[in-house]
Amino acid sequence: MAVSDIVTQYEDEQGQVYYKMKSYDIEVKASQNTGLAPVITYWMGDKEITDSIRNLRFSPRAPSSYIQDYEEFQAMLYSKEQYAINQLYEQMSIKPKNMSSVKQVLWSFFVIILAMLPLFVAIWWFK
Repeated sequence: MAVSDIVTQYEDEQGQVYYKMKSYDIEVKASQNTGLAPVITYWMGDKEITDSIRNLRFSPRAPSSYIQDYEEFQAMLYSKEQYAINQLYEQMSIKPKNMSSVKQVLWSFFVIILAMLPLFVAIWWFK
């Protein structure tokens, strides 16, 4: 029996009822709409389960108290969230990809000089 989109209720031979996560095959997507924080959504196949994840995380009863594999599920979700956020920030970065560390330092120095150029011109002009 499914309790929600992500939690299933099981009953063993002795009649004990317990709960487990329905699936670990969840895709986490991060996007930047407005503001500073990214928006994270959760998908199981082509169905969005973001509300189910939030309801479970913010429920008054701690999910780890009744769901047997909740800690493993949370660890999996955390790693997928971090990966999605890192991918988002890599997409938004102006840093060219696939550069050696020396080239990255030179690129950063060039960007700083380019950003400071108006200040240098203003100082030189008003001398």
